[in-house]
Amino acid sequence: MDTPIQPSEAPAGRDPARNAGGLRRIAVPFVVAPPAGVRIRTRLRPTDTEAAALTTIGEHLGHLYRTDLAGRVALGRVPAAQRGRTERKRNLTAVSSSRWAGAITRAAEDQYQLGMRALVAEVSHLRAATAALHRRIAVPVGRKDGKNRGYRSESERFQKTRRLAQLQESLETAQESLAAGRPSITLGGKRLWKTRNHLGEAGLTRVQWEERWAASRMFLTADGESGCLGGNQTIRLDAAGTLAVKVPASLVPELGERLVLSVPVAFNHRGEEWADRVEARRRIRYDVTYNPHNGRWYLDASWSYGDTPAPGLAVLQAGGVVGVDLNADHLAACRLDASGNPVGTPISIPLELAGLPAGTRDGRLRSAITTLLDFARDTGAAAIAIENLDFQDAHSTGREKMGRGARGKRFRRTVHGIPTGKFGERLVGMAASRGLSVIAADPAYTSRWGGQHWQRPLQAASGGTVTRHHAASVAIGRRALGCRIRRREDGPRTRQWTGAGQPSPRPNQASKGAATGTGPVRPAATNRPGPSGTGRRQAPKTVRGASALLKRI
Repeated sequence: MDTPIQPSEAPAGRDPARNAGGLRRIAVPFVVAPPAGVRIRTRLRPTDTEAAALTTIGEHLGHLYRTDLAGRVALGRVPAAQRGRTERKRNLTAVSSSRWAGAITRAAEDQYQLGMRALVAEVSHLRAATAALHRRIAVPVGRKDGKNRGYRSESERFQKTRRLAQLQESLETAQESLAAGRPSITLGGKRLWKTRNHLGEAGLTRVQWEERWAASRMFLTADGESGCLGGNQTIRLDAAGTLAVKVPASLVPELGERLVLSVPVAFNHRGEEWADRVEARRRIRYDVTYNPHNGRWYLDASWSYGDTPAPGLAVLQAGGVVGVDLNADHLAACRLDASGNPVGTPISIPLELAGLPAGTRDGRLRSAITTLLDFARDTGAAAIAIENLDFQDAHSTGREKMGRGARGKRFRRTVHGIPTGKFGERLVGMAASRGLSVIAADPAYTSRWGGQHWQRPLQAASGGTVTRHHAASVAIGRRALGCRIRRREDGPRTRQWTGAGQPSPRPNQASKGAATGTGPVRPAATNRPGPSGTGRRQAPKTVRGASALLKRI
């Protein structure tokens, strides 16, 4: 088994992110935490009267939620004791109920914190984009200063200065909002809100847009409480499938205390697990949503598992892994044993997502992950190794670093089309349901070193078609196992004796013009005493040396 990679410290005066050879330092692999909870969905079938009542309740609570969120944003970034949640909840209770008021204030705080995290990410994105433009604009047209290349023409440089001015203005606005702690939040979605200005291009009428806008701003969410009947008193669903929604106080004269649906509700996926929680009166959160596109109502149930400990990295490495290389149109996977050696034939799983609707893309992604998990189960792997990818830098500075013209545009579109976030999220959740874990490895040089050191050995061993992506999956798996990716060719050994000659040079040390890895493999050198160029050993000249030789024989 290869020696695990040991982290080292960089000497003073050197970039800590790179080693002595100028290569990026490799981060230690880690086990991805399993999902903290589960969320399931089923369809509701209310009558026209019940659907109208649900709409009335949702719009009323949505108005209260938006009002409370606006007040929370106006407070800015303040300590918890100064957020006035008790007073806000008391005011909401008078027009809804204590449980609805608690759900609204908690949701408003969660939405505010999410908006602040998005604002921090936006500031980071704008800083990276403006810095990249500054570096290239500072270089004269057609010149190159180190790694920074100037633009091809004065016209292109002028357009980039205009873009830089726009980004700087957006950066100043975002920094002011971040300093004040007041993020911009559009309940219902900013994309849908902008669609109102070009309804013809979106294929919507004004009435259809208003239906979607009203449906996206309804609030029908209840967190639930442990110890209560069904795990939730606000939106209660018993074991028999009867759904009852508590009506806000201001709507009780019109709708009554509770709105009970006449058609029973059932969960097909994880239904037994949900029934166990209902019987045990454990907390369950319910969300009621309406999709005006197909005119259907849905009920989502979710609950948390608590702190689920992840298996240790050493335990997972001992069982071997399946290395996976994620690409724009397929997954490349290969099984590796605990020593980092490829086992069997690598596979390719199609993943065509370009130009498809979001629902179709998600379905195909789940299908590909299911095939991958079946492969891991059939080969007996303990974990799946993936790259810890994050294309945030590519999204921020892609126009300046990822090529120009039609070719660069195609490459940027390909990179942006790779579902790195969705793939990792779906894989972790689906693998946990199969009893598998996910190991994230540093993505640095996996494609380059994999193709350089593992494509030919895989081709020779499997006999089938082996691509560079299959070799990259081997590199990813070896890094997750703590093994080195790069190999050094070694010669044949006869017991403890080696033949004459020197080991083959490393690929990056070969002389210019010389082919590497095409001729016969030369045996490795030895440090045993003996005449140069022979495999024989000189006779010992001391009694101690002779005794040692007799013991070996």
